[in-house]
Amino acid sequence: MELNELAAKVEAGDRRALARAITLVESRREDHRADAAALLDTLGTARQALRIGLSGTPGVGKSSFIEAFGTMLTGQGLKVAVLAVDPSSARSGGSILGDKTRMERLSRNPNAFIRPSPSQTHLGGVARRTREAVALCEAAGFDVVLIETVGVGQSETVVAEMSDLFILLLAPAGGDELQGVKRGIMEMADLILVNKADGALKDTATRTCADYAGALRLLRKRAQDPEGFPKALCVSAAEETGLDKAWAEMQELAGWRRANGHFAARRAEQARHWFEEEVRQGLLARLTSDPATRARMQDLGRAVAEGKAAPVQAAAEMLRGLQNARE
Repeated sequence: MELNELAAKVEAGDRRALARAITLVESRREDHRADAAALLDTLGTARQALRIGLSGTPGVGKSSFIEAFGTMLTGQGLKVAVLAVDPSSARSGGSILGDKTRMERLSRNPNAFIRPSPSQTHLGGVARRTREAVALCEAAGFDVVLIETVGVGQSETVVAEMSDLFILLLAPAGGDELQGVKRGIMEMADLILVNKADGALKDTATRTCADYAGALRLLRKRAQDPEGFPKALCVSAAEETGLDKAWAEMQELAGWRRANGHFAARRAEQARHWFEEEVRQGLLARLTSDPATRARMQDLGRAVAEGKAAPVQAAAEMLRGLQNARE
């Protein structure tokens, strides 16, 4: 299929074409990377969706929440795309990619699109090309794009660099729960949702929510937030309660940021961040693409492994060699 034809089908909302386009941008082949860049350039950025990043520890119910939340949104006539990132094996690189099977009801919804992707050992809880997949979903006409992270905890702040709103999903717990969520990821969160606020855990969830609300008040207020944000709320994916309230808060925050210029400014900052990240990744790729450079890396790595050179000294020597080669 020609790129122009693929782009036209993506813009028309063809789900198979969208899946094929995402596969293209996720490919590591050099010719595919060139085609992916051309495709994204053809599609442009005229269409925009509300990008919502969702993080949380394993077992908190991210998939259950997304299914209930996404079903509520599609019930309001919105088109919802879900980009679910699953952890990859450090040995084989493979992933189970089970998120789609856990969202059985939403996956059958004609107004929803679910795409599981392997993290491919990329740090930060997202796949390297997730941002490009988001752009494709926007071009396909989706109103809301939900980005579900791997679920490894406090390091998952990269998703905040590709989303308009960053939601942290937590489970009810005892008094020590605040110790398990570090300041870094809490400072990134626009909304904290305490899930499983139902049945025997309802009272515990209410107390946990109050604890987080108190912790958020101790953090320094951000310029891009209106009064009262960030907030902590209770939700139940099982009983589908609190979802409408959470959605209303998300809309209020996004609307305020748009009205005050923070929304566009944040997207501009993110675009610059990913430009710099792409340059960094390209420079790293050159270390393995050039035979002489790769051989030098292997020699120095062997010297470090044998204890003949310190890692810092070997790295400095490698960098000096690269600098001399450029000169």
